[in-house]
Amino acid sequence: MSYCVNCGVELDASLESCPLCHTPVINPNELQKKKSPSPYPARTGQVDVVKRKDLGLFASIVLSATAISCFLLNLFVFSGSPWSLFIIGACLILFVLIIPAVIYTKLPIYICLLFDGIAVGIYLYMISFNTANNRWFRELALPIVVLITILVEIFTLLLKTFPISFITTALYFFAEAALFCIGLELLIDRYTGAPLHLVWSAIVLTVCSVIIILLITVLCTRRLREAVRRRLHF
Repeated sequence: MSYCVNCGVELDASLESCPLCHTPVINPNELQKKKSPSPYPARTGQVDVVKRKDLGLFASIVLSATAISCFLLNLFVFSGSPWSLFIIGACLILFVLIIPAVIYTKLPIYICLLFDGIAVGIYLYMISFNTANNRWFRELALPIVVLITILVEIFTLLLKTFPISFITTALYFFAEAALFCIGLELLIDRYTGAPLHLVWSAIVLTVCSVIIILLITVLCTRRLREAVRRRLHF
């Protein structure tokens, strides 16, 4: 038994419309659901990928404009001190960093690291113009940059030459950390005029030596190496 949805009068099963208000009779079982059109387009759009050369050109223009603007401000407006060298040096470092990323991606990593070291050295040299003398740059800052650049180059060479794993990477890291601390303390002693001998770096050397011996033992013992890999999930 059904009723009119408009006036509520009882309807016969054979009726197609209400005899009282003439409202069409619709059987819910025969009602087909109509799919409403989607508010979104059928085909998804795709934004064009920015080309590396365009991105490199944009970054180069921004960095160049920043460096030139600060230089002109320093030259004609705020000429009390060469403060613009800080910003120019920072722009130079950023430009050197983006070269292998967006401008010339085929540049060997050793050349990239060398350029990074040179850029940092130039930046520190620019900073020396804002100090009373540049002795700290010649005798301390520049040798430290050279030391770090050499160690990073050696670290990269080891990773490129020998099989890479967590254990070998840790071995190279702790070995170079010990060498860096030794070199840093000797450079500081030379700069300050103190006798060249190891004090705090000897502690770092001792700790790193213990870790290095443990890592070498793990690398040379297959059972220990497999056990460490299973437990550390690498």
